[in-house]
Order: sequence, then structure tokens, then C-alpha cells
Amino acid sequence: MPPSPPSDLPGLGPKSLAMLAAAGIHGRTDLEQLGSVRAWLRVKAAGQNASLNLLWAMEGALTGEDWRVVAREHRTSLLLALETAQRSGP
Repeated sequence: MPPSPPSDLPGLGPKSLAMLAAAGIHGRTDLEQLGSVRAWLRVKAAGQNASLNLLWAMEGALTGEDWRVVAREHRTSLLLALETAQRSGP
């Protein structure tokens, strides 16, 4: 059985946590400092094959909402923030 995710990042499983670790994100504090959008971009820049589901899950871990709620209710604002961040660069 895989180890359970740390309680400070609910909703993120072992594969997601491994992707975050590969990008130098090791816990809630790191994720809070970056925010979900910049963290997702960092994971992608680290060569990880992250889908948008990881973005929804990270936002959910920060807000306490289920990733499916995030995907349904915050999708547009997160995608706009992602587009803006990609245009503005690192």
C-alpha cells in the first residue's frame, strides 16, 4: 500500500507529491508561497507530465475544496491565471 499523503496537502496522492518534489515543492508552505498556478508551471518546467488535474488538486489542497469542485467552479479563473503567468514568464 502506498504511503498516505501528508496531512498538510490533502487530496494529493503519491504520484502528485513525487511530481511536486521533483520541482522542489516539499510541503504546504512551498505550495502556499508559489500558489497553485506557479507551482504547476514549475512542475512542468521540471519535466514532469502533469495534467491540469494536478492544478485543480493543488488548488484544492490550498483551499480545502475537492479537486472536482475546483475544476468545475474555478476552472476559468485558474486557466486565465495560467495563461497570464505563461505570458509573463518566470
